[in-house]
Amino acid sequence: MHQDKDQGPEQEPAQEPVQESERAQEPETTLARADEVLPALIPLLPVAARPFFPGQAVPLLMDANHWRDTLLAVGKTEHKILGVILTRGETSEGATPGEFHDVGTACRVHRVNEDDGKLQVLVECLQRFRIERIVDDTAPFSARVTYMPEPQPEPEVKAYAMAVINTIKELLPLNPLYVEELRMFLDRFGPDDPSHLADFAASLTTSSKEQLQEVLEAVALLKRMEKVLVLLNNELELARAQQKIRASVEERMHKQQREFFLKEQLKAIQKELGIAKDDRTAELDKFKQRIAKLTLTEEAQKRIDEELDKMAILETGSPEYAITRNYLDWITLLPWGKHSKDKLDLKRARRVLDRDHYGLDDVKQRILEFLAVGIHKGEIAGSIILLVGPPGVGKTSIGRSIANALGRRFYRFSVGGIRDEAEIKGHRRTYIGAMPGKFIQAMKDAGTANPVIMLDEIDKIGASYHGDPASALLEVLDPEQNVDFLDHYLDLRFDLSKVLFVCTANQTDSIPGPLLDRMEVIQLSGYIAAEKLAIAKKYLLPRQIDRAGLDKGAVKVGTRTLRALIEGYARDAGVRRLEKQLGKIVRKAAVRLLEEEPTPISVAPEDLKEYLGSPVFRDERKLTGPGVITGLAWTAMGGATLSIEAVRTHEFNRGFKLTGQLGDVMKESAEIAYGYILSHAVHFGADPAFFEKGFIHLHVPAGATPKDGPSAGITMASALLSLALGKPARRIAMTGELTLTGEVFPIGGVREKLIAARRAGIKEILLPADNEGEFHEVPEHIRKGLTVHFVSHFEDVARLLFNGRN
Repeated sequence: MHQDKDQGPEQEPAQEPVQESERAQEPETTLARADEVLPALIPLLPVAARPFFPGQAVPLLMDANHWRDTLLAVGKTEHKILGVILTRGETSEGATPGEFHDVGTACRVHRVNEDDGKLQVLVECLQRFRIERIVDDTAPFSARVTYMPEPQPEPEVKAYAMAVINTIKELLPLNPLYVEELRMFLDRFGPDDPSHLADFAASLTTSSKEQLQEVLEAVALLKRMEKVLVLLNNELELARAQQKIRASVEERMHKQQREFFLKEQLKAIQKELGIAKDDRTAELDKFKQRIAKLTLTEEAQKRIDEELDKMAILETGSPEYAITRNYLDWITLLPWGKHSKDKLDLKRARRVLDRDHYGLDDVKQRILEFLAVGIHKGEIAGSIILLVGPPGVGKTSIGRSIANALGRRFYRFSVGGIRDEAEIKGHRRTYIGAMPGKFIQAMKDAGTANPVIMLDEIDKIGASYHGDPASALLEVLDPEQNVDFLDHYLDLRFDLSKVLFVCTANQTDSIPGPLLDRMEVIQLSGYIAAEKLAIAKKYLLPRQIDRAGLDKGAVKVGTRTLRALIEGYARDAGVRRLEKQLGKIVRKAAVRLLEEEPTPISVAPEDLKEYLGSPVFRDERKLTGPGVITGLAWTAMGGATLSIEAVRTHEFNRGFKLTGQLGDVMKESAEIAYGYILSHAVHFGADPAFFEKGFIHLHVPAGATPKDGPSAGITMASALLSLALGKPARRIAMTGELTLTGEVFPIGGVREKLIAARRAGIKEILLPADNEGEFHEVPEHIRKGLTVHFVSHFEDVARLLFNGRN
């Protein structure tokens, strides 16, 4: 907007330049120019977006609550002059005088309207000023200012002015908005006015407010023209880049439109000639061809017919058409009535299991028994196998071997961390992006109605406000219910009763009871060193050599080296870490082969440190002395030995302290052991005063590892008794729960604990008498060489520990 020439601002009485707005004592006989009557004390209006330049007529939109008082103060003056000053802050409302720039523009207020809490103000920008002193430092602001008149043009300015005009001419074709701005400028000024030309050119640009403020502060015309030319050239480059991008986008759009019209014409021609169908007809024919190959239930057939009828009348571009099409796509890709034929051959199944896995004889036997029942029935259906064991013992690969043995399709997905029951039972079709659940997806991918579906990490399934996925699994896995499994997306009954479900877990504690009750649990314990050695030779090392693309004999790792590798770098229950370490050796060997080393590369035990660094595992320290006993523990990673130490720290007062990050159950076991030994000290030949006058500290090493469970009861009691007697115990590892009456109760994880004792080199073991049956179920190669004593009372423990000691 601008002020018309014939409607300029009303002239005010003449004043002395840069003086306050006071009437002269004697009237002037001639009218003075507007820039000669500007007052020295003016109200200030801060702006945050960009500065104003003299010669502009600018509309302002401001918050009425903040600036009403300022404009009222302006309205009370005769001159109606307002100083517009740029603030360094992001907003003008919270600006303080310390944020004001020194140079601003004096403007005359022509019109003020208030509407809906906003002030609409039209100002005419007159002249630059510099703030000399802030008079009012709170809104409405005011300041005493000195005006900066426009200087006389220098000779070089004309050349700069021509350069500015030429640059603006180049900008005009690139941005039509500049044409209107230029017309408004020429209505008020001519191209031979270099000062206003420079200010106008600067206001055209999209430069930052700091750059524009520099132009405002440049009073000297030559310096101002130089700055303006830089900003104009930057604006020209930006406009050219935008024009190029716009042209590229338009060209691409025109090309796409042209291709679209040509394709539509081609479709129309093909339809007229009868050699093509429209999209809807083609889709319907495709679905009907799929349906012809399926054995649908009556309910499914009815639903599909309804959806086909709906699809036939819907517009292809409507959202409902896309939803219906996706639904029919899913429902016709499911294997309704398609079953693969099972290979019910027990000998073949045994060969497959032996080929894929070394050892695990008891697990293989359980699986073969399971398959044998299915062979007698003529089908294997309605069963859920749960493989429980530490990481890396082969649970997932056993599931794949079961599928291979039966000749069925195999589908695996992990349920660990699933928190939304819609992942199991699907989303309802009312939601955008709805999909069936994992089990319907598995059936589609498998292509048969009787695959082997593996659910990995079922012990790590989560729950949230979206629902309880573990409860949703009950319908899927229950043979009595999954005949009519209802997925929310399909809203149709689908038969899952022929599916063989194989689940894996590291432990059963976190699996809900109703879910665990539906499963056939098969325990997989860890491997002993001999089994790991055979697995490394037969499976792991050849597989790593093959993955590295090397010849079979390129890397030689002998038995002694493998044994040292297992003992020093891969002592955990599974073989995953062992395979990783072998992979490191093979990769380093591959580098050496490229460096022209002779083949084969042999790795000796002493070379392991060079290949793998220092050993991760070291021989467990054989802690001995009074108060030290070795226990056996079960962990999610397999069995482990657990040394327990007891010491009498002082005699200042009686007390009992526990350390080692023990759980609540283990703390209770320690209290029971302390109470039992204290009450039976005389019976075992210890001095009761030892406990009555002493502070006892019981510690379970590896304090950073959480430990819990009742099976360390007799171990802690033995440590306290050894301390009280002052006698070191024999090197015996033990496990068992202790009661206050001295009875020894059974524990779990017998196999894992025996493996841990063998790994630690302990040959003599104490087990609860009630665990004798489980001991005899442990494979012979694990029991071989172990001396096991079965105890039912702590007196039996004490007699075996200290027999023959002085």
